Amino acid sequence: MASILKVDELRGIVSAGDITVTSEGGAATQSLQQGLAKAWNFFDGTAGTIAYADSFNCSTLQDLGVGSYAYSLTNSMSNSNFSFVGTQVPAQGNFGLLSGTETSGTYARTTSYSGRFYGSNAASINSGADAYSISTTIHGDLA
Repeated sequence: MASILKVDELRGIVSAGDITVTSEGGAATQSLQQGLAKAWNFFDGTAGTIAYADSFNCSTLQDLGVGSYAYSLTNSMSNSNFSFVGTQVPAQGNFGLLSGTETSGTYARTTSYSGRFYGSNAASINSGADAYSISTTIHGDLA
């Protein structure tokens, strides 16, 4: 019979927030805390007023122009050196990656702000395009 473990909270022995997970083969370990996504979202970028279809740790979503978006985080990161990745399905129906976020200027990435990111037109990578489906994920350390 399989065992069932039901808990409300996990704490490491050495450090409360540090739990190590051993790989399937037993040769490598990974910090569970470091491997978790700290924020993610899914939204339609073509709507008149864009809104999240679903999200985690994401607040204010902004439409900054054709194919250009940004959002705020509910809980801040410890620094602005977090990993950001995103995908899109533009109106043309092709699947593609979003361009990276700005690191300086008006829309610079901060501990509580994703920075500006862009959807590209399938015909020309240098021209923006609104997308039907946009998903982003952030990995890094929460404050």
